Formats: sequence, C-alpha cells, structure tokens
Amino acid sequence: MHSVQEKLQVYAPATGKYLGAIEETPAELVGDFYQRGRNAFEAWSQLSVRERLQYLRKLKEYMADHMEDIARIISDDTGKVMTEALVADIMPTLDAISHICSHGEKILRRQKAGTPLLLIGKKSFIEYMPRGVVLVISPWNYPLQLAVVPMVSALAAGNSVILKPSEVTPLVGKCIEELFDKIGFPKGTVQVAHGGKEVGAAFTAGKPDYIFFTGSVRTGKIIQEAAAKELIPTTLELGGKDPMIVFADANLKRAAKGAVWAAFTNSGQVCMSAERLYIERSVYKEFMKLLRTEVAGLKMGTDENSDIGSMTFPGQIQIVREQLEEALSRGALLETGKRPEEWEEGMFLPPTVVTNVSQDMKIIQEEAFGPILPVIPFDTEEEAIALANGTEYGLNASVWSMDMTKARRVASRLVSGAVVINDAIITVANHGLPFGGAKQSGIGRYHGDAGLRIFCHEKAIIEDSGKKVNEIQWYPYEGKYPLFLKLFKSYFQRKRNWTEFGRNYLKLLKK
Repeated sequence: MHSVQEKLQVYAPATGKYLGAIEETPAELVGDFYQRGRNAFEAWSQLSVRERLQYLRKLKEYMADHMEDIARIISDDTGKVMTEALVADIMPTLDAISHICSHGEKILRRQKAGTPLLLIGKKSFIEYMPRGVVLVISPWNYPLQLAVVPMVSALAAGNSVILKPSEVTPLVGKCIEELFDKIGFPKGTVQVAHGGKEVGAAFTAGKPDYIFFTGSVRTGKIIQEAAAKELIPTTLELGGKDPMIVFADANLKRAAKGAVWAAFTNSGQVCMSAERLYIERSVYKEFMKLLRTEVAGLKMGTDENSDIGSMTFPGQIQIVREQLEEALSRGALLETGKRPEEWEEGMFLPPTVVTNVSQDMKIIQEEAFGPILPVIPFDTEEEAIALANGTEYGLNASVWSMDMTKARRVASRLVSGAVVINDAIITVANHGLPFGGAKQSGIGRYHGDAGLRIFCHEKAIIEDSGKKVNEIQWYPYEGKYPLFLKLFKSYFQRKRNWTEFGRNYLKLLKK
C-alpha cells in the first residue's frame, strides 16, 4: 500500500490567484522510477543518435505550435511578464533543441584520435557511451529552460531521464511532463517526480548514474556530498554575484540601458544578473543620472506591456530585505526604490539602486536574487579587476568599453565562467558556447560540444589489424633493453634521427 499522496497547492505569485494542485511523488516510489528508467535505457541507448533526435524535433515542433499556452503557464507560475516567459525561457529552450538536432550526430559520433608513432599500424578512436539514468533537478527562476535543456541533452546522448522540477513552480513541471508524454517518448525514457526537497533528497539517494543540478550553492553542496559517497558524477550550476564594469570610454547610454535590464530582468531572479555595478569615477555622476532615468521609465505589472513582474518565491523577498537593511544601516543610500519598511504587501519589489556601499557588505558579497543593484565607483583598471574578482562567485561578468584591447585584457583576467563585452548575461543564449561557473558558482559545463558529452562516458579504443604475430614491447625482453634505449634516444632527442629509429625498430620486430 502506498501512502496518501500529498498535493502541492499552486497560487500565482503576482496575483494570489489559486491555480490548482499537483500530486507529489511518494518517496517509496523512487525505486520504481529508477527501475523503469533503467529498463527504458536499455532500448533507448541502442537507438542511433539520428533516431533519438527525431523525438527531439517533434518536441520542438509541438512547443513552437503551443508557444503562447506554454508562456502563459510560465508567467502564471513564476510571476514573470509574458515577454520574458517567451524570450528568456521558451526561445532559449527551442534554440537549444535546434542546436542539438543540428550538431548532435557530429558531436556524439565516434571521433578519430591521433596514434603515437611507437604504436605504428594501430588506429585510435573515442566513443561516447551513455551513462544510464540521469537525474535532473531544476530551479524555479527559469523553470522551463533550466529543466528541458539538460533533459534533451541527456536524451540525445542516449540516457533516460528523471526530472525533479522545483516545487515552487509545479505547474511548469507538470507542463514539461505533459509535453514529453504528448510526443510519445518510449515508456520510462522520461519521468517527472513532483515535490519538495524531501523528494529531491530521496531521488539523489536512489543512486542515479549522473546528477545535473541547477540551484543554490547550499543545496548544491548537499547534493555533491551525497553523490561523492557513491562516486556519482555531477554537474552543478550554482549561484552568481556577477560584476558589471563600466569604463569612462564606454557608450554610457547603452551601458545604462544594459545595466537596468541585466539587473532587473525577471525581477533580478537570474543567476547571471548584474548584481554589482562598478563605474569609473570620472563618469560616475553622469552615469548615475542616466541610470536613474532608465529605472524611472520601467513599468511593473502583469500585462504583456509590463517590464518587470513579481518575485516568484516569498522566501527570496526576506533575503533581499535583510541585505538592503544591512546596507542602509551602514550608510548606503537609495537612488531608486523604497526602504524595506515602505514596501507594499505582495510579491512586487521596486527596482532598487543603492550607492555608498562598501565591498564587504552583504549586498556585494551574497547573492541577492532580487531587483537590487549596488553601485561602487573605481579609479583604475587594476582596482576594477580586484573588485570584480572579490567575491566567492564566478559565473558571469561584463566589461563595457569602446577600447576593445582594454576590454579583452580585463575580460581575460576576470575569474568567471563567462564574460560579455558591451552586453550582459547573453552567453547562456549561445548554445555553441560552454556554460558554467568558477569558484562557488559550480562544477562542470554544459551547452556546446561538452553539453552533450558530459552525459557520456568517454571510451578510448585502439584497433590493431591482428596480422602481426608479436609486438615489440611484448615478452621475451632478452636483448631488447639496448635496442629500446637507442630507439627512444633517436626519437626523443632534440634532433630526431629517423634512420637510427627505423633500424632499431626493425631489430626489435625480429626479437
């Protein structure tokens, strides 16, 4: 007998409207999920990459046909505006599937590798062998993109997948489950488990063959610790506190517009938000005027013409509140927005720009995940680099300057998984580039070639025709040492002696 299933009650964060209920997955069913996944893997992994990609093409076509319906579900469940649901959640997902369908066969096919001269006559290859059952644990800020992209990557590579979507946005999780069901993926190839952290912990303990997690640093460390005990490989896409550096020679109007979008898109609930703004002091006052003007023009709301939607998770509001209160208590100044005690009831937070902050404040050192932007002036290039590198995070960064030599020089010195010059955030939208973080921002990369191959074991293969009776390094060793010595010296010394090499190689073949 299974226990009575609990239900996740769903309310729209922007309006408070009741949206429905989703049945949680009982923990005692974890074993059944993995058994179905392993059974499905046996058949799915034997399909050719081309055959697997046909399913992904159908998924992309279905999503494109039902784009507006999916956008509405995302908007209702997260509180983000419809434009962001479409542009930042659905479009990158479809683009990722297109990229995989275009390049997957080439990336995953057997690759020829070089063979060293001492292994004359042999051929070397790399094959990509799927791992098995992949557990994907996804977050609530981009609940479609950050679930489906690793899912389809794992599927293309030949794995079966179990998704545990965030309990904060369960309607999107249910939507994803229904999308894959409608396409008709083979039974057990894709499964979705609904519920909170207890469900996630139960599936992590269920010994998947790979774990792909996107979320907080704290939860990522818990998952990594559990995975390490069973030697389960992981990819961890964690938090960020991304710096934006604006030099005096930047296009300041563009940089101000870019800063406002990069800080406040999705109400600041982006791991790659511009969360720290460093402005060269000589243009600081001019830039702040431009910044205030841009923020003043933003529209908050729920209609399709709104710029900023609501927060998604109530607990995140308290984190933003505590950071802002600490900064204000230490002398920080509000340039836009309101003091926390003046915030209105509900899930909408005003876009807030804060100045007179110091590098050691929580507002600079800890991920905010809300519409809050601290600004610090700097005097030199070296100072800007030191400030930008001065946190435990390293996910993304941006450098703004019309001097491309300087911009590239600074970008190369930033400890970050990605850097954008004269724009922000957008590296995640290029599925030909690897995506991931440095320091506490995560382990591993996805997107690009690596984004498919991480879901595979790399298998090294060397082939020999089998026509020769013997190999030079096989037994017996009698009389071989001086010949090997001459052989290696003729090959590895500064001036290679091919005549001597060939003579000694032939002698060894006859031994």
